[in-house]
Amino acid sequence: MPLPLLLASSSQYRKQLLEKLQLPFTTASPDINESILNNETPQSYVERLAIEKAKALAGQFSNHIIIGSDQCAVLEVDEQKTILGKPHNIDNAVEQLKNCSGQHVTFLTGLCVYNSRSKKCLSLVEPFIVHFRELTEAQIRRYIEQDKPLDCAGSFKSEGLGIRLFSALNGRDPNTLVGLPLIALTDLLIEHGIEVL
Repeated sequence: MPLPLLLASSSQYRKQLLEKLQLPFTTASPDINESILNNETPQSYVERLAIEKAKALAGQFSNHIIIGSDQCAVLEVDEQKTILGKPHNIDNAVEQLKNCSGQHVTFLTGLCVYNSRSKKCLSLVEPFIVHFRELTEAQIRRYIEQDKPLDCAGSFKSEGLGIRLFSALNGRDPNTLVGLPLIALTDLLIEHGIEVL
């Protein structure tokens, strides 16, 4: 019998994405410290958190395949990298989107698939690049009012009206942008011996 799947997340977006694979799973919310460490790169940060999220639930779910994921958005202007978190309020969202106007933002999604019985741990970081149109403040405020992206890294919902903010997208899997790269996840599940087809 294959081990049951557990999504280590309380995110409705990740849950909806995982449902696309039509594999039975349950969810549980991991309790970890999500602070970035001194001198930690964005890539290292999201991969570490994905692993920590999966392993945080191993004690409660000792006979499961646990999926952990974490994401950040990185804006690079003049060789200065800024991590864009969740804005939580309108002023922060406006500021983030003003900074992104006419720029490209790299979304980095850390992914971990952990077998809590065998302790086998596979992880990776999947990038996805978003190119923003030149945006006026009025357009930005109108978008925020309509889509309410205050709980989304980078202040937009690509699965909603956020697509209007972009001039181009570059990446292997558009699901990465929402927070769970399903192509990479399928690869890791196969490596764990899960029948996905």
